[in-house]
Amino acid sequence: MPAPTTARSSAPLRGGLVAVLVLALCAGTPAYAKKKKQPIQPDPDFAPTLSVPMAPPAVPNGSIFQASNGYSALTNGARAGMVGDVLTISLVERTQAAKSNGANTDRNGSIGLTPPATGPLSLFNPTDIGMGGNTTFQGTGTAQQSNSLQGQVTVTIAQVYPNGTMLVRGEKLISLNRGAEHIRFSGIVRAVDIGPDNVIPSSRVANAQIIYGGTGEIARASQKGWLQRFFDILSPF
Repeated sequence: MPAPTTARSSAPLRGGLVAVLVLALCAGTPAYAKKKKQPIQPDPDFAPTLSVPMAPPAVPNGSIFQASNGYSALTNGARAGMVGDVLTISLVERTQAAKSNGANTDRNGSIGLTPPATGPLSLFNPTDIGMGGNTTFQGTGTAQQSNSLQGQVTVTIAQVYPNGTMLVRGEKLISLNRGAEHIRFSGIVRAVDIGPDNVIPSSRVANAQIIYGGTGEIARASQKGWLQRFFDILSPF
């Protein structure tokens, strides 16, 4: 009766393999497939700034020029210059850095004594009381880094300072079928650097803060797994 025994013993094994396979499939299912994918949420720190309502007209004082009428110089045209106005930042960021160093050292030393030909010390050979040593060191190091970011993001003027500079900030959220990307920008610009089409390169923005990131399958594929990160912490190498 060995055959029925083998059949009965193989049934739990097949059941265990099926259970392990089901657990593996459930564990490998991405989070966005288990629940409805949520769109990326905007950052309140980069929220658009609305224009300030104009003050009610003052009591006429007999002057032709009234500051409350929203004065703007004729040379400004449609160039952004007030709180809430929109302008476009052209991202032209490109950085490259390289560093290398090297060191070489070499040192040699020796000493020797010749014993007398007669007397008790004549038993020693010259090689018995000679010694020497040397040390050698060589080290090199090289580091290179480069970054590039191109594109455009439209922002709003959040504040106008007394000297004419303006604080701008804004963000762009892009949801794709395989993930989402976001670009957040803030900085201080000068009115003279704004082009006639309300475009200013990011290289002319002071205190520029550019945040670029993404989520989804592509972003996860470029990251280490949690188990590999755990062993990287424990590894002494």
